[in-house]
Amino acid sequence: MSKRKRSSFGGPSGGMPSQASLMRQVQKMQDDMAAAQAALEDETIEASVGGGAVTVVITGKQVVKSITINPDAIDTSDEEWLTDLQDLLLAAVNQAIEQSQTFAAERMEGVTGGLDAMLPGGLGGLLG
Repeated sequence: MSKRKRSSFGGPSGGMPSQASLMRQVQKMQDDMAAAQAALEDETIEASVGGGAVTVVITGKQVVKSITINPDAIDTSDEEWLTDLQDLLLAAVNQAIEQSQTFAAERMEGVTGGLDAMLPGGLGGLLG
């Protein structure tokens, strides 16, 4: 009787998980990702610029919920007040979007555990 040397890959004593176990892990990750994405719809981020002149509230899914303009912070006697207000609105919306994207990425990374960065061949984009 000769003994066969078992490969450490895929065998009962090997370090690789079974296909069924791997599929369960993938399904759980997909469920967790769906739950995290749904939660992002309700999470809000507030961005304020100009010392509180303009405040934007945005969700984790980058949907703007409100824009508030503090009239006391806008000097309408200045000829450039409208341009200043437009610049503040643009800055506030862009800042809110950036913060929302960062927040969403951190939430999703918490679910995937950074797995998407480890997948070969650029497959990491499939998880986000």
